[in-house]
Amino acid sequence: MEASYEEHVWAGESGYPTLYLDDVSEIPFLVNIAGVEEYQHRARVRAGDGDLFASVTPSTPGYEDYCRDVLGLGSPEDVVAEVVTSPLAVATACGRGAALARVVARARSGGGLLIHPYMAIEPVWDLAARVATDAGVTVKVIGPPPPVTWIANDKKSFGALVEQTVGKDWLVRTEGAREREAIARNLRTIAQSTPRVGLKRTRCASAMGNEVFDSAALLVEDLQDVVDTFLKRTEWDGREDVLAVAWEKAELSPSTQTWIPPKRQGEPIVEGVYEQILEGPEKIFVGSRPCGGAIAETLASVSSRVAAALQELGYVGRCSFDFIVLEDGRILFTECNGRWGGTSIPMSLVDRLVPRGRPPYRAQDYVSDRLLGMSFDEVNRRLEGELYDPASGTGTFILYNVGPLAASGKLDLVAVGKTQQHAEEALEVHLPRIFD
Repeated sequence: MEASYEEHVWAGESGYPTLYLDDVSEIPFLVNIAGVEEYQHRARVRAGDGDLFASVTPSTPGYEDYCRDVLGLGSPEDVVAEVVTSPLAVATACGRGAALARVVARARSGGGLLIHPYMAIEPVWDLAARVATDAGVTVKVIGPPPPVTWIANDKKSFGALVEQTVGKDWLVRTEGAREREAIARNLRTIAQSTPRVGLKRTRCASAMGNEVFDSAALLVEDLQDVVDTFLKRTEWDGREDVLAVAWEKAELSPSTQTWIPPKRQGEPIVEGVYEQILEGPEKIFVGSRPCGGAIAETLASVSSRVAAALQELGYVGRCSFDFIVLEDGRILFTECNGRWGGTSIPMSLVDRLVPRGRPPYRAQDYVSDRLLGMSFDEVNRRLEGELYDPASGTGTFILYNVGPLAASGKLDLVAVGKTQQHAEEALEVHLPRIFD
């Protein structure tokens, strides 16, 4: 491990204030997700009294009051930084000007600082080094060093890790290459033996780097043109491998949510198994719900083994694994998300609000033209009597990503139910009625 990382690797230290930041700037194509520049405010629901959370865009009026007074999430400090390179680049922004001065002052007064990022990318470690130097205190990053972060998040590297750990039978058939002609050959080879085939970029999230083809139609086309069009659309740099994959028909697309402690702090913990709610042929993620039964036990077991392999490489912190379950019952890994995400954020929030035991729930984004321009106060008014109250355990809806509301007509929320069916109906039937 490089010395520049080693100094700031988290070994389980606690008792320091924590800076939470959701910087998604190094995940390709997220700019195509409506309102993604406001996702940085999701860091608020991980923070509490004595903590800090960072942003470069203004918080939605009324949302802090809701987090503090309704959800009881304490009163952390919002460190508002000025944009340096991009509204998504929160860590870089925190390393400049008044924001840096505030973080340094808080680190000094707290005798140290923990930085808990959405994803432990290079700018986060640069920020840790800068704060440690300026404050003269210990600063640790709750996340893996960048080389390990990319082993987890790169689909090719992660596939190699799975193969070495649990065997090739746990993987979707995949062929990687970085020459255009070789990519086209791989695409043809797989298309000849499966009804559908896909191309994947290795470091994208939310299926933004995927394209799926009908094999029969594809094989009568000029595959080099197909590949060139895909590479141009996905802004390929000529150095990263591009994957051709058998696009299997999935009966279920579950994920496992793991927490990987430092090596000396214990074994990885599988904190939940979820069914992912996906849309479109590329299977774009829109939400999740808890998944149980025998399949959950199998997924938890194999996830523990792969998480232990990542831990040996130096991985710490939040991590999730995505799978597909085929018609014949086979379970295959599809990718790893070495970061927080759309399932783990609401999961941890639900656990925080309902410590007596995780209830049935469904987490999902809700998008409607009727939400465009709507204030958060108006959303609260519409949901009066329906918002979940942690103190009494009554109500249904928990709001946790409201930044995209006015400009994009989008918010992320959790529906808590007495049963899973109750939670499903709340989101699919009752919520649309409220806003129609």
